[in-house]
Amino acid sequence: MSLITTVGVDADDTLWHCESLFRLTHQRFVQLLADFGDEERINSQLAAAEKRNLRVYGYGAKGFTLSMIETALDLTDGAVSTRVIREILAVGREMLTEPVEPLPGVEKALGELSKRYRLILITKGDLLHQEQKLAASGLGDLFAAVEIVSEKDAGTYRRVFERYGTGAEQGLMAGNSMRSDILPALEAGAWGALIPYPLVWAHEAAEAPQNHPRYVELASIAELPAFVDHVSKPLLP
Repeated sequence: MSLITTVGVDADDTLWHCESLFRLTHQRFVQLLADFGDEERINSQLAAAEKRNLRVYGYGAKGFTLSMIETALDLTDGAVSTRVIREILAVGREMLTEPVEPLPGVEKALGELSKRYRLILITKGDLLHQEQKLAASGLGDLFAAVEIVSEKDAGTYRRVFERYGTGAEQGLMAGNSMRSDILPALEAGAWGALIPYPLVWAHEAAEAPQNHPRYVELASIAELPAFVDHVSKPLLP
């Protein structure tokens, strides 16, 4: 059995809240455009814009804000008022400046892991915003390295675990997204530990692997240190 020497951890909705903020902003956007379409139509248009723009804007609040503006222009055939555009910009700015507070159990779990393993933050999103959130969280000193990437795929995990650890076979990725945190990590040859979050963005949803020897679902991040220790027991003093 390959032992774990390096632990990768996702950021948004694994270490702190994120999707809940997007959902609230989404609701406010629907209310702003209620005169131009029903909720289903607005949601459909916005989802299509987000998907289309991921390749251009990437992940995060800035890209989401631009997709909201684009959707507002499309739904109104360009007739959206400057007031509405200003309000969209305002809610986007609120997302970028929202206080960051670690989820329960995060600081203790990361503290334990950082003493025994190479702990790497691996997250998607806007570089500046993710750096700001990490700094505001107070968790930065617990990580040996930080990787803010445009996409999480098998190649990303192979590269990160090779750069900072002893290869993907001795790495573990923990996070709330089956699509981004678990499946590509398993494909790379690493372990994958799902830490569920109550809300999941549709783009990040995927079916769990069946009977995969390196996949585990934990109740919370508090269980992560004990699981990694169990797998790596022969390496521990």
